[in-house]
Amino acid sequence: MDSAWLVPASIAFGVLAGAGIVSIVSLAARRGDRAVKVVTPSVPDGIDQVIDALDSGGVVLDPSNNVIKASPGALAFGLVWNQVLVHPELVALVDRVRKTGESVSEELELPRGPLGDANIYLLVRVARLGARYVLLLAEDRTESYKLDAVRRDFVANISHELKTPIGAVSLLAEALQAAAKEPEQVKRFAKRLTKESERLARITQEIIELSRLQAADALSKPEVVEIDHVIAAAIDQNRVVAEARNVTIASGGDAGIEVFGDESLLIVAVHNLISNAIVYSPKGSRVGVGVSSSDGIVEIAITDQGIGIPASEVGRVFERFYRIDPARSRHTGGTGLGLSIVKHVVQNHGGDVRVWSQQGHGSTFTIRLPEASHATAASLGEIA
Repeated sequence: MDSAWLVPASIAFGVLAGAGIVSIVSLAARRGDRAVKVVTPSVPDGIDQVIDALDSGGVVLDPSNNVIKASPGALAFGLVWNQVLVHPELVALVDRVRKTGESVSEELELPRGPLGDANIYLLVRVARLGARYVLLLAEDRTESYKLDAVRRDFVANISHELKTPIGAVSLLAEALQAAAKEPEQVKRFAKRLTKESERLARITQEIIELSRLQAADALSKPEVVEIDHVIAAAIDQNRVVAEARNVTIASGGDAGIEVFGDESLLIVAVHNLISNAIVYSPKGSRVGVGVSSSDGIVEIAITDQGIGIPASEVGRVFERFYRIDPARSRHTGGTGLGLSIVKHVVQNHGGDVRVWSQQGHGSTFTIRLPEASHATAASLGEIA
């Protein structure tokens, strides 16, 4: 054969062989890519962004129940650890969806994380996501459950608190009937009946007051209030009780300070604090009421020389129906709602109330409110 033909033939053979090798390599690469995708699956298009945007818990799981995507909320709830679901209850829901193909929705109480000792309440929804994946969504209902618990406790507390004076009124009414021919007994029972009915009326009024304070329109018609008038009225309302217990009320501090709000509610708040201070003060001691203003903040401090509050109890004094000394409160007719009312009045005025106390040395309750001039200037600035 002519050598001239051998060169082109060899070149052609090389080209064909090279093309074949390239094709084989390309095919192997494509198979390798598919294998990698099977081993390390990715989230379907668009789901990544959705999961990242969720405030609630969102988890995408592959066929082996490996977590391939989890929202920040799911991590915060402690649902995922080392790329797997922490709770067997969630795994069971996922398995049920895989088996039946139907979506499920359940409310669960779960520990927060693998080592958590606090529980969270979740509304969990699980559904298929395409043919391979499962989507788990978890909405935190813990706060809702807590509010329900607070409502139940409130109703239970009201029932308990009302039961005592109502029962006493009923028994005293029967005693009055039985002692109709004994004037001294009638007087004694009538006096106790009056006391219990006043206590019942006081509890009812404070429950109504507290409910009103928790309404959105508690300060429907705010106006400029002179703190001097508030302090004077609150002290005057407590003067008779203070004199009966031989407790002196002394007031002082900055004069002419004004705040923006409801004068009657502020009088109630200061009155309750002064009343508490008198009740827990020894005879012959003094209750101080001081007013000061600094950097646009008005402070009304009520200080007593009483028994003080244990450090473990300070954080609970504003709870409804909570009493530091139940026996003393019942003896003096306390309802356990006074400090809760103070807290809500102050919060509705944009302020806060603070407590300092030392057992055996007394307590200081301080109401802090925005000063009227600063509050008015700020509001005018917002309007402008």
